[in-house]
Amino acid sequence: MQEKESYLDLPLEDVIGDRFGRYSKYIIQDRALPDARDGLKPVQRRILYAMHMDRNTFDKPFRKSAKTVGNVIGNYHPHGDSSVYDAMIRLSQDWKMRNLLVQMHGNNGSIDGDPPAAMRYTEARLSAISSELLSDIEKDTVDFMLNFDDSLEEPVVLPARYPNLLVNGSTGISSGYATDIPPHQLGEVIDATIYQMENPECTIDDLMKYIKGPDFPTGGTIQGVEGIRKAYETGKGKIVLRGKAEIEELRGGKQQVTITEIPYEVNKANLVKKMDELRIDKKVDGIAEVRDDTDRTGLRIVIELKKDADGQGILHYLYKNTDLQVSYNFNMVAISNKTPKLMGLKQMLYSYIEHQKDVVTRRTKFDLSKAKEREHIVEGLIKAISILDEVIETIRASKDKRDAKNHLQEKFGFTEPQAEAIVMLQLYRLTNTDITTLQEEADELKKQIERLESILASESKLIGEIKKEMRAIKKKFDNPRRTIIEHEIEDLKINLEVVIPSEDVMVTVTKDGYVKRSSIRSYTASNGEPPGMKETDRLMTTMELNTTDTLLLFTKKGSYLFIPVHQLPEIRWKDSGQHVANIISMDNEDSIITAIPVKEFTDNQFLLFSTKNGMVKRSILSEYKAQRNSKALMAVKLKKDDEVKFVTLTEGNTDIFIATRNGYGLWYSEEEISITGQRTAGVKSINLKSDDYVVSSFTFVPGQKEPSLFLVTQRAAFKRMKLSVFEKTSRAKRGLVMLKELKRQPHRVASLVPVYKNDVVWVLSENGVLESIEVNTVRFNDRYTNGSFIFDIAEAGDVKEVWVEPREDGPLEGETGESEEPEEPDHSSNTVNPADDDQQTLF
Repeated sequence: MQEKESYLDLPLEDVIGDRFGRYSKYIIQDRALPDARDGLKPVQRRILYAMHMDRNTFDKPFRKSAKTVGNVIGNYHPHGDSSVYDAMIRLSQDWKMRNLLVQMHGNNGSIDGDPPAAMRYTEARLSAISSELLSDIEKDTVDFMLNFDDSLEEPVVLPARYPNLLVNGSTGISSGYATDIPPHQLGEVIDATIYQMENPECTIDDLMKYIKGPDFPTGGTIQGVEGIRKAYETGKGKIVLRGKAEIEELRGGKQQVTITEIPYEVNKANLVKKMDELRIDKKVDGIAEVRDDTDRTGLRIVIELKKDADGQGILHYLYKNTDLQVSYNFNMVAISNKTPKLMGLKQMLYSYIEHQKDVVTRRTKFDLSKAKEREHIVEGLIKAISILDEVIETIRASKDKRDAKNHLQEKFGFTEPQAEAIVMLQLYRLTNTDITTLQEEADELKKQIERLESILASESKLIGEIKKEMRAIKKKFDNPRRTIIEHEIEDLKINLEVVIPSEDVMVTVTKDGYVKRSSIRSYTASNGEPPGMKETDRLMTTMELNTTDTLLLFTKKGSYLFIPVHQLPEIRWKDSGQHVANIISMDNEDSIITAIPVKEFTDNQFLLFSTKNGMVKRSILSEYKAQRNSKALMAVKLKKDDEVKFVTLTEGNTDIFIATRNGYGLWYSEEEISITGQRTAGVKSINLKSDDYVVSSFTFVPGQKEPSLFLVTQRAAFKRMKLSVFEKTSRAKRGLVMLKELKRQPHRVASLVPVYKNDVVWVLSENGVLESIEVNTVRFNDRYTNGSFIFDIAEAGDVKEVWVEPREDGPLEGETGESEEPEEPDHSSNTVNPADDDQQTLF
C-alpha cells in the first residue's frame, strides 16, 4: 500500500521569515563580514589556506591563478570561480590592501577600474606577511571544521600573528549589517596591541598615542581627529579624506595643480573625467587642460591653469565638487563570538589579544607534548646504548620486530615508543659522536620543556612571548606611514569669481515663470526687439546682471527660489527661456510675482513683504542667502488662505502704501515695521474689514521719487491722484477712502499702481481685451471720484490685470503740460523697486 504524502499547512510569512532568517545568518557569519580575530572573510581565509596547503608560498615560484581558484572551489568554497578570483585579485592590489596578502604576476587590474586579466593568464603566490597569518597552523593552534562535503578539514580562523583586521581593514555588506574598517599602519597597530596587553585598562587617548589614525595604501590627507576618536570609541565616525595636491609655478606667470595621491577607493579615471567635464562645461573658469600623466614611476594628474587663474581657489573648488576630497565613514562591524558586533578600537584589540593568548597557549601545549615525547625516546636511546651488547643480543635472539620489542620491554623495562625507536635505530648512530649528540639533545629538550611549562604557568610570560613575536614581525615588515593626519577639517570657502567667469548678461523673467540669460552680444544683435517668449506670455522684468550675481524669485505662496545667475540657462535673446521649475523644484500651483537681483547679501538691506490678508513683514536680506538651492525655500510664513501681493528690496528708508479692494489707502513709514526672521509671518499692515483684502502695495523713497497714484477699478474706471491727497499715518490703521461709494454697481479697486508722467499703464480684461493709457494724458482727481471708463465691461469683462510699463523721461510728442500738475521729480535713476531699474511690476 502506497504511503500517503503529508504536507505542512504553514502561513507564508512564517516560512519566508524562517528561510530568510537562515539565509541572513549564513551571509552574515559566512560571507560578507570579517572575523574580529584574523580580519578575514571566509573566502579570503580559504584562498590563503588553499595556497598554504599547496605550498604556493613566497619562497616558491609563482603558480597559475586558475589552479588556486580550482583548489579553493573544489575543496573549500563551492561558489562561482569569478567570486573567488575577484577576492584573490583584491588581496593582490596595492591600492586596496595596505599590506598585500597575495603576490601576483600579470595584469591584476588598475586604480582606473580596469579589469584584471583572466585567471588562466595570471600567476600568484602567498606574500611573506601572509605566512605570518598562517604560521603554526599545523600545531593545533586553531579549531578546524569539516568542509562542505566532509572530505577535508579547514580552519575556522587563522592563527594571525599580527592584527590583520586593523592593518588591512575590511569592507562588506550583508543583510542588516555593513562594515567599513579602514587600513592602518602595521607598526602603529602592533605598538598599540602591545601597550594594551601591558595596560588592559588603557583609554582610547592612550592608544591614539600609538595609532594616529587610518593609513590608506593610496596615501592622502585625513582631516578631523575628533572623527577618528569617536570611531575608535564607538565604532562609528566620520573623517574627511583628500588627495595630495600641490600648486606649481610655471614660466610665464602660469600655475598648474599636480595631484600625486588620491583618496582611498576613488577611481582615478572617473576623477580625471569629472575634472575635465568641469572645464568643458565651464563650471570652473581658469582650467586650460586636465591630463593623466601617471606612469610606472607613480600616480600624477596635472591640471594646467590659464594665465592669472587663482590656483588655490580652483583647488578648493575641486576638493568640494569632485572626489579629490571625500568623506570616509567608519562602521567597524566584525564577527566576534559568532555574532556581528560594532566594535571600537579597544574591543578589536581585546578580541585579537584573547585570540593570540589562545593560539600561543595551544601551540605551547603542542610543542610541550612533542618535546616530552622526544625526551622520553632520547632517554630510551641513551639507556639502550649504555647496555648496547645486551640489547643487540636480545634483538638477535628474537623472531621478528614485534617479538624484539616485546623482549626489550620485558627484559629492560623500555616503553613501547622507546622499544620502537631502539629497533629502528640505524647502526651508524652507535658512534661516539652520536652518543654525545643524544646527550646534548636530552639537555636541550629539558630546557625547552621547562621554558614551555613556565609559559603555560605564567600569564606575563605568555604575553611576553606574544610581544616578542609581534616585535619581530614589526621589525621585518614595518614601513613608513603614507597618510598624513590633520587635526581640524578645513572649511572650504570658494570665491565665486574663481570658479565662475565674470560676465555681464541680460536676464529676463516672464509672468508664466520662464527665465533665461542672454549674452550682451545676442541682446545687441536683436536691435531692440523684444525677447522670445510664448504668445500668451508677457515680460515681467529685463535686467542687466553679472554671472556672479544672484536672482531671487518670489512666489505668491510665500516661497522664494535662490538662483545664482550663472546657473540660469544660457539662451539666445530671440529664443524662449526655460521654465524655472526645470531649474529648481517648486509647487506646480505656485507662480512667480517678483524677481529681485542681489549683488551681495548684506545686513543693511531688507526684504519687504505685503500679503493679501493685510500682513507685512521686513527681514534682513542676508538671512535669505541659501547654501543649497535644489528646491523652493520659505520666504514668509502664510496662513492657508493668504498670498503674497508684493515683495521689494529696501535700504530701510522707504515709505509703504497699501490699497484694499474696498477702496481704502494707507500710507506709513517702513520704520514702523519691526524686523523679523526669515520663517516668520510678520505684523499687521492694515486694519481690514471682514469682507476686504489688500489688492496692491508699493514702496517709494520719500522726498526723492514720490510717484502719483493710478487707480483702476474692476469696472474699468481709472483715475490719477497725487500722493499729497493722502495723509501719512501709522501702521495697522483703516486708511482713507479712495472711491465714491455707489449703492448700485459699486466700484472696487482692481489695482493701484505708482506712476510717473511718461509711464504707460496697461489694463487687461477677463475676456482678453488689452488697453493702454499714457499717464501724461490723465489729469489728477481727488479721492472722492471714480474716474473715467477705459472700456465697456459688458463686452470686455471685468478688469483682470494692471501693470506699468516705465518709459524714459522727457517731453513726449504732443504733451500738453498741465498747469495744475507740479513738475514731477526725476526718476530716471530710481524706480518703484530700488533693486530693479527696468522692472515691469505686476501689482
